[in-house]
Amino acid sequence: MNKTKTLFYAVLFGLSTLIIHTLTYAAQPHKKEYISQIQPAVNAYQRGNYQKAFQLLLPLAKQGNYPAQSILAQLYYEGKGVRQDYQQAFEWIQKAAMHGDSEDQYKLALLYLNGQGIKQDYHQAFQWFQKAAEQGDAMAQHNIGVMYEDGQGVKQNLQKAIEWYQKAAKQGDIRSQYNLGYLYENGKGVKQDYHQAFMWYQKAADQGDPMAQNNLGYLYNQGQGVKQDYHQAFKWYQKAAKQGNAEAQTNLGSMYFRGDSIKKDIEKAKHWFGKACENSIQIACDNYRILNEKR
Repeated sequence: MNKTKTLFYAVLFGLSTLIIHTLTYAAQPHKKEYISQIQPAVNAYQRGNYQKAFQLLLPLAKQGNYPAQSILAQLYYEGKGVRQDYQQAFEWIQKAAMHGDSEDQYKLALLYLNGQGIKQDYHQAFQWFQKAAEQGDAMAQHNIGVMYEDGQGVKQNLQKAIEWYQKAAKQGDIRSQYNLGYLYENGKGVKQDYHQAFMWYQKAADQGDPMAQNNLGYLYNQGQGVKQDYHQAFKWYQKAAKQGNAEAQTNLGSMYFRGDSIKKDIEKAKHWFGKACENSIQIACDNYRILNEKR
């Protein structure tokens, strides 16, 4: 089963973000004039006329229109309508973030985290993620959890990591749900609790996360945190394996080889061992070779 946690969300900019920002700022009545000012640029952007959008946004950004500053940073980051320039992206998103919008704070944190346009600085990344997280941004909450778990930019504190993962997980954040499952399963920073592990893996698995699906299958297979059920184990291994999860492919191959709750099928076992072998799982390669030699 997977023994790794999921790491940082690293999504920075995109059209969907632009639209979200427009709606977010529009919800602030005292900033409606800013939205009105940037609308022609937004229209140009959505038509794919990035150069026009850039030309319209630059003077507004210089006047302190922070939605314009945010979108201008996006254009610099993506190199749309202007030569790609991470330093300019950093400078403009920093100006926008000072006005308190959680998405801008989150983007600024990622630039510090990745060292794009600015020297990598985990402490600053943590500070800006925290600002966004305290406003309820689920991705920032997840990343704060990761930083507490790994001791990056802040002293390692597994209890704090769990607190932030829980905040994000309760908002439906898949990665935090998976990480909580992992921590409860392995007793890291919390008393080992297979029932809690099962619950959080289930939530992530239901949203399509292949690692959670594999681990959920494992818990069903072992009867940990839930009544042992090979049919359910097979179901979740299969879902994960079809998404390319190598551990699930290995587990599915094993079930076909042993005939656990399903008809024994050596050819299907070979198929899934072969898939897992292609994904660098050595035991699957060994099993595939052994089955081939028995022909």
